[in-house]
Amino acid sequence: MFKLIRILFRILQVLHIIGKHRLDTFLPNQTVFLPLKIMLRLIPSAWFKRPPSDSEEAIKNTFVELGPVFIKLGQMLSTRHDLFDDHITEQLVALQDNVPAFDAQQAKAIIERELKANIAELFTTFNMTPLASASIAQVHEATLPSGEEVVVKVVRPDIEKTIQRDFAVLETLSGWLEFIWPESQRLYVNRIAKDYRQIMLAELDLRREASNTVRFRRDFKDIDLLYVPDVCMDYCTRNVMVMEKIHGIPVSDVETMKAKGVDIAKLAERGVTVFFTQVFKNNFFHADMHPGNVFVDISDPQDPKYISLDHAIVGSLSKQDQSFIARQIMAFLLGDFYLLTENFIESQWLPPTTPVQEFAMAIQSIAEPIMDKPLDQINLAPEMLRVYQIFRHYRLEVKPQFVLLEKTVLHIEGLGRKLYPSLDIWSLGQPMMEKWMNEQLGPKAAWNGIKQDLPRLMQEIPRLPLLVTDALQEIKQQSKLQKSLLEETKLHHKKIERKRSLDTVSLMASAVLFSIALLTAFGSPTQLPLEQIPSRSWLLGGVATALLLTRFISDRRPS
Repeated sequence: MFKLIRILFRILQVLHIIGKHRLDTFLPNQTVFLPLKIMLRLIPSAWFKRPPSDSEEAIKNTFVELGPVFIKLGQMLSTRHDLFDDHITEQLVALQDNVPAFDAQQAKAIIERELKANIAELFTTFNMTPLASASIAQVHEATLPSGEEVVVKVVRPDIEKTIQRDFAVLETLSGWLEFIWPESQRLYVNRIAKDYRQIMLAELDLRREASNTVRFRRDFKDIDLLYVPDVCMDYCTRNVMVMEKIHGIPVSDVETMKAKGVDIAKLAERGVTVFFTQVFKNNFFHADMHPGNVFVDISDPQDPKYISLDHAIVGSLSKQDQSFIARQIMAFLLGDFYLLTENFIESQWLPPTTPVQEFAMAIQSIAEPIMDKPLDQINLAPEMLRVYQIFRHYRLEVKPQFVLLEKTVLHIEGLGRKLYPSLDIWSLGQPMMEKWMNEQLGPKAAWNGIKQDLPRLMQEIPRLPLLVTDALQEIKQQSKLQKSLLEETKLHHKKIERKRSLDTVSLMASAVLFSIALLTAFGSPTQLPLEQIPSRSWLLGGVATALLLTRFISDRRPS
């Protein structure tokens, strides 16, 4: 009960903060947002508040005041230049690494407690002023005794309680949404909220982030497109992580890159290659690629490279899901919407009764106008709304295991819009997918599969005669079982037929006896009083009732 009261109090607090900052005035002027704008205007704290004069600052302050879970949402929205004006997204960008810092003395105490030594013993220099501060942790510059420049990442104190509280709110609201609007169950809103809670809680363990960073560094060791900083594993604990200090500029700082003569087109194309490499070659992708976590090495402006940071949230797909996504992307790039629909049905995203041609034509009506167009000519918001309406109409279910990939795609697409709006992702993506499909499904892939399975097959060969004998015995047993089931089925049908015959006879007898009883009792035009009804009538009626009760009881006995 107390927990529920706390959740309700937090919901009221969230609504109060949103109303106080008049967020209704910042939503895009599109029909889809109208119900939300009306709802936000009905919050009491918004009734007597005028729209703030510095609207952009108000947006950032709202997310900061709401806390880390909502800051993560703001980070995602910061890449949506198609939904919000640039002056709004610029304020949201500040949520990536410019959240108010916590006390540096607290950070120092956490570092000394976790690494079991004084700061002076651990580092020759340590800057008490944070280099950056985000929703989960903040970063300080330092120098190791070896002379290596590093950054020290420290988790915010008591952050886990805050995250647990806000996700309890989100799960409660999503549960209410699914109850009030059953159609939303196909979007797995509540399940996604619960899954993302675990993702954010895992982000609090910096040992996991350190391990993920080491793997990313290994995956891209021989690919000169993305640099991943080295991690000082001896200095990593649950709440502290020390790694190499990188030198680059934020990927969102396009003006500086242009001034330095950076080949923006090449950088944007490499971003698409990095994404496909992570998802389809390595099957290990960065799922939090907002601009605060992506930098650019411009030491050679004509050969720019990405620098990847903060690998706390990562994703991977099963072979089946990976193959499904690849087949769908390939079908989309080839304009084969019939195949795309069949893949949806085969993978149980769509009901088996879905009219294939009808659904394919509906998707084609959205896809064809944007095929072969660069990002700056695609207005994503209304197109996504139409896609959602089609999914809802045909009862398509979005699988929750793809939530991280969807989040990554949104970040990548948003970064592409900011970095190089004329990027043609279709022409870049198709050859990459064709190559991957050939590697996965071609003769070479088949031969590699045989080589991988060969040791296991060699172990099974000596057991082959026994396996054949067991299989023959299994076939015999199955044959006997089928005969037995057939006999039981025949007997069951005979019992049913006898029961139907008895039911018919009983009903006919009961009807006759009731008729006789009624004629005996009320055969004359004048109705007799109850006490004057002949006893034989009561007897006949009782027998008829007994017959009906007997059949009723026998019907409910187990056969």
